[in-house]
Order: sequence, then C-alpha cells, then structure tokens
Amino acid sequence: MNAAASRSIPDSAELAHPETRTALRRLTLLVRGYLAVSVVTLAAVALLRNHSGVVNSAVWIRGTIVVISAMVTTALAARTARGSRGAYRRLRIISAVTVVAIVAIIAAPGPFPLWMKADQAVCGLVLIGVAAVANGARMRSLFSDSAADRV
Repeated sequence: MNAAASRSIPDSAELAHPETRTALRRLTLLVRGYLAVSVVTLAAVALLRNHSGVVNSAVWIRGTIVVISAMVTTALAARTARGSRGAYRRLRIISAVTVVAIVAIIAAPGPFPLWMKADQAVCGLVLIGVAAVANGARMRSLFSDSAADRV
C-alpha cells in the first residue's frame, strides 16, 4: 500500500471510537431520513400528477433532483462511515450547498407550490443536521489532514 492510500483512511481504532461511531450513526440516520422524505415526496408527485394546481413540471424536476441528491448524499455517508476522507469532504460540501439551494427555493416566488416548499424546509432541516454533525469537532479531527499524518 502506498503512502497516499494509507493517508486516505483513518485508523480503524479511530473509526471504532464510541464518539466516532455515534457521529457516524447520526450522519447515517439523517441522510437516510433525507432519502426517505425525498422518495415519499416523489411518490406523492407521481400520484398527484393529474392535478396541475399541485404538480407542475418544476415540481417533477425538483423532486427528481432531490431524490438523486439524497441518493448521492446517502452513498457519501456510507463511504464516510468506512473512512473515506474524500467522501467526507464531498458530504460536507453537498450538505451545505443543498441547504443554500433549498433556502433559495423557499424564499423565491416561483413555480413551487406551498406544499413543495414545506417539504423542502423539512429536507433543509435534516441537511442542517447533517452539516452540523459533519462539521462537528469529532468528525473534523477524524478526517483532518493532521490525522492523516499520524497514520
């Protein structure tokens, strides 16, 4: 194994630490919740597709994008739990950027009905939780470059 590969994954003892396991469990539960809400929303969109006042093309597009984003976030959380530093960085970035996009959708007048904005608010709150856990002291120290130097 080369030196770069050994630096990309935290020590197994660090991953097994109770505080780390708790943080990773929280991350996993939050992103699974985000995925569940997203899938239920897209299913509701499909069921209500014949009601143009409730479902329009923007709702279809946003609903699909959110499910894809939730799937990517879930995959990144799983890779983070296995110790991937790159997945951890991407998870931090995507969770923060997605919250900003959700705030823009909620705040801006436009094609999204109130129910979709409420759904997005729920997703945003969950992602704020993801960002908070991912940016917590335990996770930052686990995946910091100085942690890589210790390996």
